[in-house]
Amino acid sequence: MANVAFIGLGVMGYPMAGHLKVKGGHDVTVYNRTFAKAEKWAAQFGGKAAPTPAAAAEGADFVFVCVGNDDDLRSVTIGKDGALAGMKSGAILVDNTTASAEVARELHEAAKARGCGFVDAPVSGGQAGAENGVLTVMCGGDQATFDKARPVIDAYARMVGLMGPAGAGQLTKMINQICIAGLVQGLAEGIHFGKRAGLDIEKVVEVISKGAAGSWQMENRHKTMNEGKYDFGFAVDWMRKDLGIVLAEARRNGAKLPVTAIVDQFYGDVQDMGGSRWDTSSLLARLERK
Repeated sequence: MANVAFIGLGVMGYPMAGHLKVKGGHDVTVYNRTFAKAEKWAAQFGGKAAPTPAAAAEGADFVFVCVGNDDDLRSVTIGKDGALAGMKSGAILVDNTTASAEVARELHEAAKARGCGFVDAPVSGGQAGAENGVLTVMCGGDQATFDKARPVIDAYARMVGLMGPAGAGQLTKMINQICIAGLVQGLAEGIHFGKRAGLDIEKVVEVISKGAAGSWQMENRHKTMNEGKYDFGFAVDWMRKDLGIVLAEARRNGAKLPVTAIVDQFYGDVQDMGGSRWDTSSLLARLERK
């Protein structure tokens, strides 16, 4: 059992912190910008709520963070009353936020300067994966630091891998989002085409999902897409945030991402349709708009 802090109790962080307490058996203290939510979590899981990230991190062996973006991340880690100010020497900061590789490297250096370890550890699997404790975790950092953190991360993960030095976890998450963007657009176009052709989409997917066209997206989203329901998982707003990070990194490293760039624009269209909080499969709604 370890002393653990968890900062950021959104749709992902709330259940992840719960798994660290219940499945991992750790002593968990949480911080959330809205303190009432931290108190609710503490009452539900039997942990403690802290008024600041620094207070949550005091005495912790591991400090987990899962917030919105680079600026949020800097605010709760190196900002006034940030987690690093409260962390003891030898503690490890694990960042589950999907953020830039640049901020991951920045936090690695900031943690190192305080005698602490750092792992950038963005996750994939969505809200359902967080609630069920079966997330995929892509890590960047030093091998020794990763080896210490992995048994704790395992409480909310199905797959955990070290991808390389600090920032490599974030770069791997970018690849994950690149692949998802293209897959969802292809699935949306396939369903749209099938409906226009008068085919039974359920029968079509039953057959093609067992061949080379099969994917997690097809298995888990085709039914709700066909029914025009888009309230199942990762929101368009967050996907656009992630794709913005991807495209900025591509501009830096010279990668050519024509499909990703155009799908990002398509998600912008979905936002304009009022679908900011729809899930990412709502690319079909864009094709079917009147």
